[in-house]
Amino acid sequence: MSLQSSLFNFSFTTPCSSSSHGTSTPTITPFLNSVTRQSNQPDSSGRSEENNGELLRASSRFCTCGRRHFLEAASTALFPICPSIASDNLQPRYKTVLNRVHPPRPDWYDEFYASVLNSTAEPYEAEVAVYKTRLFTNLIRGKARKVLEIGIGTGPNLKYYANSADIQVYGVDPNTKMEKFAQESAVAAGLPLSNFEFIQAVGEAIPLNDASVDAVVGTLVLCSVKEVGQTLQEVKRVLKPGGLYLFVEHVAAKDGTILRLLQSALDPLQQTVADGCHLSRDTGKEILQAGFSSVDLSMAFLSNALIINPHVFGIASK
Repeated sequence: MSLQSSLFNFSFTTPCSSSSHGTSTPTITPFLNSVTRQSNQPDSSGRSEENNGELLRASSRFCTCGRRHFLEAASTALFPICPSIASDNLQPRYKTVLNRVHPPRPDWYDEFYASVLNSTAEPYEAEVAVYKTRLFTNLIRGKARKVLEIGIGTGPNLKYYANSADIQVYGVDPNTKMEKFAQESAVAAGLPLSNFEFIQAVGEAIPLNDASVDAVVGTLVLCSVKEVGQTLQEVKRVLKPGGLYLFVEHVAAKDGTILRLLQSALDPLQQTVADGCHLSRDTGKEILQAGFSSVDLSMAFLSNALIINPHVFGIASK
């Protein structure tokens, strides 16, 4: 892994890998213990998918007649465009992880928390906008077509990247009461609701196929997941090769400072009143050590965030 020093220059050029096709099973370890069929294993005809693909490409390259179109059509039929949502038979297993990691709350609590988050976030969002604008410009430049946002909440990030009918957005959040607010944000951003899907799930077990999205967005979410490392591995799993993970997270202050002492003292209370949010996680270090091919990470302090400082923001590439 290399740590980049300049923000931010990426592009999307890699196709979906065969491990995310409907014929394979998503790999989610250690939670689901599924097995992914490798693309170089033989199919029922005794040939590997890789060899079949090479045969079709060679035939198409040297054919100068109408058979080329037939072969291209046959290739599409054999290797269809990658679906993103995991197959129905896996959904109960995702729900098991959801209920274990994020036990069901009373409806009134989820509704109250979603309403408070929707009505009180404006000052923070106004200040953090300068950093988010820098980040999300890369999705526009890279022309990401499928975007997953983990911990989408009320959808405050959608206005930065979801303003095109060419984009498909999957919003993951364990609180279903966030959905109506996220839909409102999608409409306000100019994203057709047909291109937006809210999925009740947690970051530790994302119900999307392997290598199925161009980018993953996560802002202020790793503070509240139960297992940061597993969530980051899930982010890597669903990203296509070369795909981007865009993040904004608050992290623990420097050891020995008054702010760090306050964070440590208030951490238990924060977890209770803020739906599991931790004040003293070293999330930036976790991202750097997660195994991305490159990470571009910067730090900032926000005056509206009070003890929820400092923030790290940046882009990691698979």
